[in-house]
Amino acid sequence: MQFVQPIRSVEKLDAMKAVLRQQSERDWFLLVMGINVGLRIGDLLLLHVKDVRNRSHLTHRERKTGKMRRFPINSELREIINEYIRGKKDSDPLFPSYRTKQNIGRVQAYRILNRAAAEVGLAEIGTHTLRKTFGYHFYKRYKDVALLQQIFNHSAPSITLRYIGINQDIIDEAVGGFHL
Repeated sequence: MQFVQPIRSVEKLDAMKAVLRQQSERDWFLLVMGINVGLRIGDLLLLHVKDVRNRSHLTHRERKTGKMRRFPINSELREIINEYIRGKKDSDPLFPSYRTKQNIGRVQAYRILNRAAAEVGLAEIGTHTLRKTFGYHFYKRYKDVALLQQIFNHSAPSITLRYIGINQDIIDEAVGGFHL
C-alpha cells in the first residue's frame, strides 16, 4: 500500500487546479470539493447534485464508520458548487463518468489526481491526498488538532498529526538540520 502525502505547497495546489481545470470541469471540481470538505474519497464519490444544491451543510453517513457527519459549506465553496451544478438535475451524480453517466469510481479518481500531480511535479499522491490536504492546511491555519481530530473522527491527536503529515514535517526539519 502506498503512503500518500497532502499537497503542502499552495503554489503546487494552484498549479494542479489549473491543470485539472484545463482538462475537465468535473476533474477540477473533484479536487476543489475534496480539499474543502475533507471527506473520504469513497463518500465524496457517492454525492449527487441534490446533496449539495441549496444546502448550507453537507450531511451524510460515512461509509467507513457508519456515523452521520454534518459539515458546513463555506461561502466560497457554495459559489463554486452553484456554478458547477447549474443546469444539472438533482438526480445527476456530482462526478459523472463520461462513459456510464454514474459517479466515477476510486480508480478513476486516482488516475485523474495522479496524472495532474505528475504534470506539476508532485509524487506520493493518491485519493486520500484530498482529505489529507484539507487537514494539513486546516491545521496550519488554526493549529487546533483537537478540532481536526473530531472532524476526521480519529481516536487520538497523534493519529491526526501522523495522518496529515505534520509528524513527518517535524522529523524532516529536525533531522535535516542535524549533523555530528
